[in-house]
Amino acid sequence: MNPLTLFGLFAVTMMLICYALEDRSHWFILAFAVACALGSTYGFLQGAWPFGLVEAVWTVIAFRRWRGKALARA
Repeated sequence: MNPLTLFGLFAVTMMLICYALEDRSHWFILAFAVACALGSTYGFLQGAWPFGLVEAVWTVIAFRRWRGKALARA
């Protein structure tokens, strides 16, 4: 396994874990957004720009969800 593949595996694994735990804390939603950004980076680095683009959109959606939950808690 090369470093780029390991990076992609890490990104999607973190996405899965954070998505599964997001009901426990709004911080998992933020971590999911970060993991989506990593997944997007992976997609563009490996040349799969449609994957990178979709993950970039998920990053924005997750960040907005985190911000909404964080503001609602304040």
